[in-house]
Amino acid sequence: MRDLIVAIFSVVALLFTFSFTGCAKKTTFVLLPDPDGSVGELAVTTQKGTRVVSRAEHATQVSSAQELPSQPEKMAQKDIQEKFGMALAADPGQPVTFSLYFESGTNRLTAESKALIPDILTAISSRKSQDISVVGHTDRVGAEDLNFRLSRKRAVAIKSLLASEGVESNLIHIDAHGENNPLVPTADEVAEPRNRRVDVTVR
Repeated sequence: MRDLIVAIFSVVALLFTFSFTGCAKKTTFVLLPDPDGSVGELAVTTQKGTRVVSRAEHATQVSSAQELPSQPEKMAQKDIQEKFGMALAADPGQPVTFSLYFESGTNRLTAESKALIPDILTAISSRKSQDISVVGHTDRVGAEDLNFRLSRKRAVAIKSLLASEGVESNLIHIDAHGENNPLVPTADEVAEPRNRRVDVTVR
């Protein structure tokens, strides 16, 4: 059976655990840093115990479910690239979110937010994104039901804008939160520009 090599991107403060009842001839797990450079931990568990990898680009190997995973050792960058180069190049990385702001009581973008549209389109194109979420929000000025409808109008407006620029509309998923998920918590009837927004997340 072919050897198996697994690359794991870490998540800060999260422990990855793998339990084996059996395994390939040799399985290698290598811990890679996140795009921002942060490193979490990877735990590999067999019937004989657990080995924790906590340093970037270090790897542990498992030859049998009845053996303890090997002592973690640094994997050469050239070996990582040889084994994972194509997969790493294709990885779009972490989702990116753009916040677009609106004039009070409307679904009209501010001038500053209009200028961000090319950046959103570039992110969608470069990632070959198949999953774009558009979530509308309002501040707490006005009735809650009216604000919910306004937040949806804002989301629909941004979806239409992206579609008009060539983004396939079926890739864009909209949601509306009204005034119930503020970026900046405020008392009722407080006009907070940062809450009048649509968050566009490109995955």
